Amino acid sequence: MRTSARFLQQVRCLCRFQRGEISANRLGKTNRVSILNHPVVGALVGREADRYLNQSLLFFRAVCTSGGSCDVGGAGPLLEYEKRITSGELVGGDSFQIDTLQALQRLYEELVEHEESCQLDRYKSSQKSGRRRWLWSRFMPQSTYSPVKGLYLYGGVGTGKTMLMDLFFNQLPSNWRKKRIHFHDFMLNVHSRLQMHKGVADPLEVVAAEISDESILLCLDEFMVTDVADALILNRLFCHLFSNGVVLVSTSNRAPDQLYEGGLQRDLFLPFIETLKERCVIHEISSSTDYRKMGSAENGYYFIGKYSGLLREKFHQLIGAEKPGPQVVEVVMGRKLQVPLGANGCAYFPFEDLCDRPLGAADYFGLFKKFHTLALEGVPKFGIHNRTAAYRFVTLVDVMYENKARLLCTAEASPVELFERIVTVMDAQKIYPRSSSRSKKTDDIDLCVDNELGFAKDRTISRLTEMNSKEYLEQHEANVKDNKTPQK
Repeated sequence: MRTSARFLQQVRCLCRFQRGEISANRLGKTNRVSILNHPVVGALVGREADRYLNQSLLFFRAVCTSGGSCDVGGAGPLLEYEKRITSGELVGGDSFQIDTLQALQRLYEELVEHEESCQLDRYKSSQKSGRRRWLWSRFMPQSTYSPVKGLYLYGGVGTGKTMLMDLFFNQLPSNWRKKRIHFHDFMLNVHSRLQMHKGVADPLEVVAAEISDESILLCLDEFMVTDVADALILNRLFCHLFSNGVVLVSTSNRAPDQLYEGGLQRDLFLPFIETLKERCVIHEISSSTDYRKMGSAENGYYFIGKYSGLLREKFHQLIGAEKPGPQVVEVVMGRKLQVPLGANGCAYFPFEDLCDRPLGAADYFGLFKKFHTLALEGVPKFGIHNRTAAYRFVTLVDVMYENKARLLCTAEASPVELFERIVTVMDAQKIYPRSSSRSKKTDDIDLCVDNELGFAKDRTISRLTEMNSKEYLEQHEANVKDNKTPQK
C-alpha cells in the first residue's frame, strides 16, 4: 500500500512539473529518478500526464478497496471522488479539484486520528446542554481549542467547492457531531437563538455553547458577509465556537481578506479575518472551469421579454387540476409571507413582491420549505437605481439553489445582461479610466460600483445557467416525485 501511495505521489509531482508549477530541483532526487526511469511515466508529457494521473488514482483506489490497508479503512473524500468518476457521475481530470481533495482527505484523516480528543462522537461527548455548559463555565472557565485546524476553501464560481465539501461531509461517520448548512441559514439560526436568550449577560456565548454542543464539526457553504449585523458579531461568535473546540470547514467565492470588503464599520470586522486565518487552513481552488455551465443548456423556463401570459400558462400546466389561490408562509420569529398565488408546490410572484419589498433570506427559506417551484414575473436589468433589489435577487437565487428549487421566470435580458451594469471598483476603473474622481458626460449614470455585488453576480449568473439546464430540471422532477407531499 505504501508503494502504491508513493507511486501516486510521484505521478502527481510529474504532472505539476509538466505544468510548470514546480521546478526539476523541487521534484527531489528520489522522485526525479523514479519517475523518469519508469517505463510508462517517463514518456508522458502534458495532457497525457494528467490522463495518467487519473488512471493512477483509480489504481490507488482499487488497491485500497481490494485487500490493501488504508490508514483510514479505505474511506474518505478522495476515494469517493474516484468512485464517482469511475461510475461516470463526475467528470475527471481537474488537477485543482484533486489538490483540494487532498486537503480534504488530510483533514478527514486528522479528524479520524483525533476523534476522541475532538469529542466528535455524540454518544461519548458530555450530555450537558449548551446552556448548562455555559453556566458551568461561569464557575470553571476553560478553553478547549481543537488540535485540528479547519479548512476555508475559496475560488471562482462553479469550480466545485460545494460538491467537494458535500463529498467530504457525506464520508464522515454518522455518529459524529457534525452539521452542514448554508451560511445564510446558519446566521438566521444564530439571530433566532439570540432572541431566545435575551436578558442573559452574554447571549452570544450561550448561543456558541449550544451550537458547539450540537456540532463540533461545522460545514458552512457560501460564506459571504453583506449584513452589518452579521459582520459585527462574527468575531465574538467564532472566538467562542473555536474556544469550545469547533472545527470549521467553509466554502466561499472570496478570499478571507476580501470578506465584507467596503462594508460599514469594517474595521470592527477585521479581527474575525485574523481569527479565521489562525484556526483554518486557507486553500484556493484556482480552476477557471465553471462546471455549472457544462450541462446541456435548454430554453427551459427562462423567458426573455414580456411573456407574462406564457409564464402563467406554464404555471397552470405545472399545478395541474389544483386551483391556485393566496397562501401564507410562516417565517422565523412569528413573521409571515403572503404568497399571491400558490398550488401543488408552485408559487407565483411578481418580481416586485419578492425583491422590491423589505424581505431577506429568512423569508426565502420559509418560502421554499413549502414550495419547490417559483414562477417569477418581470426580472429587470440591475443598476444603481435598483441595487437593493439586485442584492435580494442574488439571495433569492442562492436560497433556491440551496433548496434545489425550480425557477420559471420572465426577464428583461439574459442572466449575463441582467448584471452588466453591476461592476467591482477594479472593473469600473477599466471601463472609465481617469485621474480624478469627477464624473464625465460619457459615464453610465446607472452603473453600480459595488465590490460585494460585483463578485456575487458571477455566482448568480452561473447558478441561473445551471438551474435552466436539462440535467438540473430532470433532477428536480425526480426529487419532486420522490418527496412529493400535498400542500395545504
